[in-house]
Amino acid sequence: MPGPSQNDPGDKPLGLDQPIDRRDFLNSTLLASGGLLLGHLTPADLMAQGGEWTGYGGVGDYRNSNGNTAAVMNEAHRIRDHVFDDPSAEAVDTGETFDCVVVGGGISGLAAALFFHRQAGPGLKCLVLENHPVFGGEAKRNEFMVDGHRLFAQQGSTHFQIPFPHSYLERFYESIGMDYRQFKYQSWGGSEREIPLSRSPYQMLSIEPATYGFYFGAKFRQQPGLWLVDPWGRKLEGAPLPSEMRRELVKWHEAESKNTWAPKLPFAYPGDEVSRRYDSQTLEQVMMQEDGLSQETVRTFFAQETAGGFGLGPDALSGYCKFVWDAFYALDDTPATGWQMFPGGNAGMARLMVKTLIPDSIAGPRTLENVCRNSINFAALDRPSNPARIRLESTVVRVEHEREPEKSSFVWITYTRGGRVHKLKARSVVMAGGSWTTRHIVRDLPSSHRDAYARFYRTPYMVANVAVRNWRFLYKLGISGGRWFEGIGNWTEVRKVATFGTDLKAVGPDSPTVLTLYVAFLYPGLPPEVQGSKGRAELLSASYHEYERRIREQFDDMFSRSGFDPKRDIAGLILNRWGHAFCSPQPGFFFGKDGRPAAREVLRSAPFGRIAFSNTDLSGSPDHRTAISESDRAVGQLLDRVLTS
Repeated sequence: MPGPSQNDPGDKPLGLDQPIDRRDFLNSTLLASGGLLLGHLTPADLMAQGGEWTGYGGVGDYRNSNGNTAAVMNEAHRIRDHVFDDPSAEAVDTGETFDCVVVGGGISGLAAALFFHRQAGPGLKCLVLENHPVFGGEAKRNEFMVDGHRLFAQQGSTHFQIPFPHSYLERFYESIGMDYRQFKYQSWGGSEREIPLSRSPYQMLSIEPATYGFYFGAKFRQQPGLWLVDPWGRKLEGAPLPSEMRRELVKWHEAESKNTWAPKLPFAYPGDEVSRRYDSQTLEQVMMQEDGLSQETVRTFFAQETAGGFGLGPDALSGYCKFVWDAFYALDDTPATGWQMFPGGNAGMARLMVKTLIPDSIAGPRTLENVCRNSINFAALDRPSNPARIRLESTVVRVEHEREPEKSSFVWITYTRGGRVHKLKARSVVMAGGSWTTRHIVRDLPSSHRDAYARFYRTPYMVANVAVRNWRFLYKLGISGGRWFEGIGNWTEVRKVATFGTDLKAVGPDSPTVLTLYVAFLYPGLPPEVQGSKGRAELLSASYHEYERRIREQFDDMFSRSGFDPKRDIAGLILNRWGHAFCSPQPGFFFGKDGRPAAREVLRSAPFGRIAFSNTDLSGSPDHRTAISESDRAVGQLLDRVLTS
């Protein structure tokens, strides 16, 4: 059990001096083994900070897989640093040949494996290569044990919506045993006045009811800070804002409150003249023109919120992003009743997919409770007898046809695992990982595809999960969630959890819970590619201890006057750093620009030789629904055009 990580006098009141099992230090062996390269940070720099970067990973299946860990980053950066550019570099041939290899084990990759397994026919074998210690991509979870209670929280991908009963998505959900009708949530516990709780970490943010608050601190010349509870009911009276900004926001909110959650699109179909006009502008321009908001108001109040869906603020995003989510028609897309969430986010969906693909992967029948609560049988994932296999901690570094793509009989896949370089053959390949790796590891990619990938911009994000022993400090304020506009993070809210994932069937102010902070890295006004690179440098250059200190100070500043004590009340903290979390669609992304087709259409239109492309990047909307549909398309292309004999 590690002891105190620093000797700063300010550590003690924040609880940073506590010798509790919440810090998972990088040891010198790990650092020495790979030359960990994090921007300009060297292993020596990290060791000088106390040797910590990844930090505490929690308990359970995901304890060694919280976001992009140092080990994962190290292997990925070896690709960036051209370590594997020489194809003659020694690689051990495994002697294996698969009918399909899927590169990437997130929702996209798992869906591709499922579609191939179902549609390719008996006797054909599929392998998923995933670089993390656990499958799921950003659809993973964190687990805590707090005062004897097991708590879950999402690492990234969060909730799903109730689909139409005869839709493609409903059929997919049914095929993996995901029945939203079985989702029952914790009831209110105790005799005190009930206040509404969220099903997902976005629900109260989306409606901001009377039991929601805005916090204004030093940025707004409030020392100590000010909680404004029921900000919209008060029409922002008492908010330390310029009168014009307050007027703009109240007018905007009144207009928004009249809208229903049923999609109302201002264009006839995606790609028509109106939708292209939206795509030619920034979202910030659209908000200023249509909503009457000033640039300062947009950047102060909306940038972090849009970053939660696309990684960047409205200044850098296509105006068409305003309608991307509305293009997914659902039977119920309302926050209160339509949004459904596994206890650990869409990790539950990923686990159901793997249980369907490899029945022995999780013990017991394929029920929501078993798949959520039982441990992963990692030994079952890569058994040679499986028609579908998943090989974890395998970083693909080269993908290339054996000769000219149109004449090739197979594709060579080179990957690292356990400190060694391996290679195998694939009759077909689905590239289901993100654009930032695909463009580097597909070595014979034609110039048209390289040019297309150069127009995809990925941005970083961090999801910090803070386990607290109770949330009475929020209840005393009369809120279950709130927003702030400075410091680290931007909002948090208390969730009521689906009951199949918890032993606590009721929840109240004295119940333990996990509060999630979403941390974007924004540099408004700069091009998206510059914001992305600067944000990654910021994300990666700070140690776990530095982020922990900032989060504890943030909570202390906002909640200490309502009884919060960081030393007493914080039971654990997990950081999930995602260096390339989001595809951030710039103007022209969706329908093309300057006479050029949209980059995504170049990659979607047909396989390149024996390689097809998937991932949510190609839709411009980071959503599990597009992950599934893009993989369905990619597998269909391979079966129809490549694996025809």
